[in-house]
Formats: sequence, C-alpha cells, structure tokens
Amino acid sequence: MREREDMVGMDGSIIMNRAVWKASGHEDTFSDPMVDCRSPANPATAPINCRPKDGVKYCPNCGSRDLTEPRAFNLMFKSFAGPLESDENLVYLRPETAQAMFVQFKNVLETSRQKLPFGIAQIGKAFRNEINPRNYTFRSREFEQMEIEYFCRADEGLRLTDYWLEERLRFYEDIGIPRSKIRVHEIPDDERAFYSKKTYDLEYEFPFGVSELEGIAYRTDYDLSRHIECSGKPLEYFDEDEAKVCSACC
Repeated sequence: MREREDMVGMDGSIIMNRAVWKASGHEDTFSDPMVDCRSPANPATAPINCRPKDGVKYCPNCGSRDLTEPRAFNLMFKSFAGPLESDENLVYLRPETAQAMFVQFKNVLETSRQKLPFGIAQIGKAFRNEINPRNYTFRSREFEQMEIEYFCRADEGLRLTDYWLEERLRFYEDIGIPRSKIRVHEIPDDERAFYSKKTYDLEYEFPFGVSELEGIAYRTDYDLSRHIECSGKPLEYFDEDEAKVCSACC
C-alpha cells in the first residue's frame, strides 16, 4: 500500500450502523447452515456447522447421522449502542473490512484527490460468530483481515482483475512463496457470487489441507449502488475525461 501512489489507507469503524449491513445484504444473507445432533447418546452436543464444502454428514462428537434439517445462522456478532437494548439500537461488529471502504468512497475520493482507477486499503479486526471455530485462523471468531477495493471504470474491470491476480502472485513471490505453491482457481459462472463478473481464489496447501489464501473478485458497481439506493446519498464520481457523473466499479 505504501509503495503505490494510487492507493489510500483508511481505518474504518469496527462497530458500524446497522443500515450499512442491511444495504450490503449481510443482515439477511451472511449466514451458514447449522444442524443439531438428535442422537440420545449425545444430548448436549453443540450445533454443527454444515457448509457443503465442509462435508458435514454426521455428528463429529458421536458419529450419528441423525441430524436435524439445516437452518440458517447469521454469523455477525450483535450488540447494542446506547443505554437501551432495543431494535433501534441494534448494531453489529463488522464481519469484514470492505463495507467501510464503500461507504467512505466519496470522502476518500475527494480528500485524497485521487482519480480512477485508485484503491482503498485497510487492515484491521473482523469478527464472525462461527458455529464451530476450527482450522487455525480460518474459522475463528476474531481475526485480522486485509482488504483492498480498487475502484475503476466499468470497461476496465475485467482487465484489472487479471492485473491484480498477477500483482498478488508477484507479492507472494517477493515474500518467499513461489507461484508453484499457489493454486489459482477461477470460480465458474454458476458458483460465483451473483454480483461478481470474475473471481479468482488463490489456494495454498496448509498443514490441514488445501484452503483459500485470498480471493480476487470483480464486484462491478453492486456495493456502491446498494449503498446509494439505501442511503439516498450520492457515491458517484465526476469523470473529467467524459465530463459526466459516473458510477465506479471495483
């Protein structure tokens, strides 16, 4: 981040307004499927995370396959801001650092005097109420996260996604991890998030198996558009080359 003139660092709030997480979709969809074991031999078992990729088909405590039907469990930590524990005062600890960069996009753009394309970077704590914490730092409830949102014009998005793939592979080589140790997995159309036009997962063989090291995604203008729609506040930029107000993508 410090080596690039087109990158701005920021430190967003850990506790953010609930409206941010409603606009981003986290309040409704940031969840994992959860099941309970119904075996009499294990009546006090904790709920079990059953993400499809985790392959949970039986109780890890007693081996029973008598499990309840999956139900959604939201992974965000809830709290309350103010003296009353009311619905109006409900807040969440951030489960990711990206949304702060989207809601502060206009402020950063104007105060830093950047022009597209440019990035906002942030390193900080994130929190997820994991059903079953495990796999070292990969499924923990409190962890450090680094994210970059690189804002660009819509017609540059796919090209810049491939550019950042190479930049990230070069970064790992610079710190001593050769490309041969990293698997590049391009997510197929039917598996990508609905708002993404291209997504790469960089995977590494950890002691507990191959797992995602980081993701690189072209999210289009979905996030900024959602915050514009829900807040009623302008988050566009003025394109001096075309002399018009445009939406940014990342």
